[in-house]
Amino acid sequence: MNERLVIVPTYNEIENIDRVIDAVMNLSPEMDLLIVDDNSPDGTGNRIRGLQAAHSTRLHLIEREGKLGLGTAYIMGFKWAIEKGYLYICEMDADFSHDPNDLPRLFAACNHKAADMAIGSRYVSGVNVVNWPMSRVLISYFASVYVRMITRMKVRDATAGFVCYRREVLELINLDKIRFKGYAFQIEMKFKAWKYGFKVVELPIIFTDRREGTSKMSGKIVSEAIFGVIRLKINSLFTSYKVKGKRGKDG
Repeated sequence: MNERLVIVPTYNEIENIDRVIDAVMNLSPEMDLLIVDDNSPDGTGNRIRGLQAAHSTRLHLIEREGKLGLGTAYIMGFKWAIEKGYLYICEMDADFSHDPNDLPRLFAACNHKAADMAIGSRYVSGVNVVNWPMSRVLISYFASVYVRMITRMKVRDATAGFVCYRREVLELINLDKIRFKGYAFQIEMKFKAWKYGFKVVELPIIFTDRREGTSKMSGKIVSEAIFGVIRLKINSLFTSYKVKGKRGKDG
């Protein structure tokens, strides 16, 4: 079995799904692909099922009953990956804002360079964002500044959704206690990995806004991220992150 898995959540990504699958399937080294589809009305799930035969045992699909949130899609995918025995698990968007060609670098960082979490970062080497209006760039950039101020975590792109994990990270973090569903989910996962003392690295990527389909961003998601960071910090003051053989960071 392949030791590398890419997890892609989908909701109405019919314009992108063929190209995403082809891009991942043609990468070297080989990696498996798990798509978690939230019963897309546009037929994304049906299209994926139609493509599975062409990709032998490497293309997998979980179909959920409806739109249940980005965070819960990834958590379901993480649990599936752990159950199947994958060693390196990467998460990625379906809209080509994350370039699939960067996946081997993320996997290599967790393998050869011994990182526990590798983040495809928009802000570790300046601001590498294409086709976003300046207002959105500023909101995203200063959101990460805000996260660093509140949490003291050194990650420069806290809301990044292009991340590779060693399975040990996902096994130690209690996935059933992850609270957030939107962009705050990404912050919470990085924060907990950092608090447990795992090695977190950032690799520069160029983030390109989607060209097909529609964004899933909403005011509720932004609000969850803003207030969720404060809750994360407060809760961490009453939580022990010390584990055998590893000393977590103090609150």
